[in-house]
Amino acid sequence: MFESCVQVKKFMKDYPGHWWIAGGWAIDLHIGEEIRGHEDLDVAVLREEQYMLQTHFKNWKMEYIKEGEGINWNLKDWLDAPIHEMHATNHSGEHIEVLLNERKGDYWHFRRDNKIKFPLSYMHLRSEQGVPYLNPEIVLLYKAKNTREKDHQDFHSIFPHLNERQKEWIKQSLMHHQPEHVWLEKLLF
Repeated sequence: MFESCVQVKKFMKDYPGHWWIAGGWAIDLHIGEEIRGHEDLDVAVLREEQYMLQTHFKNWKMEYIKEGEGINWNLKDWLDAPIHEMHATNHSGEHIEVLLNERKGDYWHFRRDNKIKFPLSYMHLRSEQGVPYLNPEIVLLYKAKNTREKDHQDFHSIFPHLNERQKEWIKQSLMHHQPEHVWLEKLLF
């Protein structure tokens, strides 16, 4: 189970910075089982650690995505917001999508609204396989924009596995950022 995530853990071995599995895989890792199929696997890292990431993947082809196009990532290039997506491919064709996340001091900040923050000290979740993953409430916040059917499925699957603190954080974040979001109906009661 979670072979792709365990493989990424091997790729990230000895990476000196922060990293977490993100997206739908993070939801599955929190639940402890694969609840649906996934098209890709996202890894979240901190923007301020991007040179560490580039050094770690020095033998991989690294591209960042700008306006839908892949651009070769040169070591001299510092990637500022709004650029947040990178792709790394090794000589065997194995691929990782990397998402840059914002940090200010001891807090992760939501890139779409920096007023929404989360203590880095709470971002330490690991699966039974030892794979670090992004807190599901953060994943849900990202999924709240342009919500697709698979995102609704993730929300309903993870909801019973969230504690009260997690539910309160996603509720408050949605009320601030997406006050009309349909998930609030369940979170408010």
